[in-house]
Amino acid sequence: MNPARAEEIAVAALGLIAADEERLARFLALTGLDPAGLREAAGEPGFLAAILDHVVAEEELLLAVAEASDESPEAVARAQMLLSPPAFDA
Repeated sequence: MNPARAEEIAVAALGLIAADEERLARFLALTGLDPAGLREAAGEPGFLAAILDHVVAEEELLLAVAEASDESPEAVARAQMLLSPPAFDA
């Protein structure tokens, strides 16, 4: 897994979410975004990681994204870890 492939998976995930009215409504509700805010947030650092955070938290969606991106669920999880910022211990 490399950063470019991880980003491709995240973009595919966003497309899958956006194509399904229920999934999109759930994503918007959980993030507090509206469609205009979603477009704006798409340019922010960390947005692709946030999409994959959402994906790996929901098994059905994880499996759908894995299938759509021709990857295993484990590869999607690796993509999420690769795009996520490192955790800092307090």
